[in-house]
Amino acid sequence: MNTILRKSVLGIAGLAFTGGVFAGPVAAHAADTTAHAKPVTATVQSDKLIPHGVQGDQSRIDLNDEQTKNVKAIIAATKKAGMDERAAVVSIATALQESKLENLGHLGDRNDHDSQGLFQQRPSSGWGTVEQITDPEYSTTAFLKGLKQVDGWQDMPLTKAAQTVQVSAYPDHYAQWEQQAADLVAQHWNS
Repeated sequence: MNTILRKSVLGIAGLAFTGGVFAGPVAAHAADTTAHAKPVTATVQSDKLIPHGVQGDQSRIDLNDEQTKNVKAIIAATKKAGMDERAAVVSIATALQESKLENLGHLGDRNDHDSQGLFQQRPSSGWGTVEQITDPEYSTTAFLKGLKQVDGWQDMPLTKAAQTVQVSAYPDHYAQWEQQAADLVAQHWNS
């Protein structure tokens, strides 16, 4: 089989797989539905969404209505900030890692310091008040403001761009959400 035909077949298989993922059942608790897959070799997104390809194994969760609403809020805030689809991919992947796209309040003993909201931002670190950082539009705008200050973020692997803003104890964990974040941006950017 020649290379072009093989790539076409892989691309169609990837589209069929992605369609099946989006048509699958929605889980009640996203944190319990994390699935791991090997890196996708044939992506259906343009280079604009995944310019460097995905790094390492990819995770995927089924989203409930609240999580989907938060995806749409992140995309709307990204557009309002005048940023492109790649910024939305970085933002959504970051929120997937930090909160599984759930707008978390204070978790008591399970809380990481005073981290809250979609991006697990901390009032004590200057991200804003609790009310602000638990507002999806505000928290996304705050994240994007930080991203804009990262020189060359557009040319960095997603995990490096996200880590530069977030300063996480687990800097490589953002990479596992890149494919799902790109899929969500492709699905919701024009809706």
